[in-house]
Amino acid sequence: MPAPPAAPAAAVPSGRLAPLGPATVLPAAAPARTWDDFKKAAARRMVQASPRGSFLGKVPPLLFGIPILEIELSADGSVRNVSVVRPPANAEAADTVALAVEAIRRGGPYGDVSRLPQPWKWTEVFLFDNERRFKPRSLD
Repeated sequence: MPAPPAAPAAAVPSGRLAPLGPATVLPAAAPARTWDDFKKAAARRMVQASPRGSFLGKVPPLLFGIPILEIELSADGSVRNVSVVRPPANAEAADTVALAVEAIRRGGPYGDVSRLPQPWKWTEVFLFDNERRFKPRSLD
């Protein structure tokens, strides 16, 4: 009997995503009035959705990785696309991109954005410490 086909290789080993911890269910997001308000609310949702994988407060002087991602939404605030604007310079921090994408997905949907100016996308800088915990730059 032939062996079952192997599962496609993940971009990041699943064990590497453990720093985010279990996802937290969030209440529905309120519609934002401005993009500035939206960015702060979205960053707070990402942190709330991954409390063990994030940090607040002062950013350490030396960061482990700083991926920059562009997040595109649908009118209802669901995540349509996430693209990498700049990966972290530290090659050992390459997995922080997948952690940031997972944090973005966990935070969604982000509420009705249909009244905000288009395009419905923004750029977020993720600050990762040595424990691979993130802080969205929008919270600074």
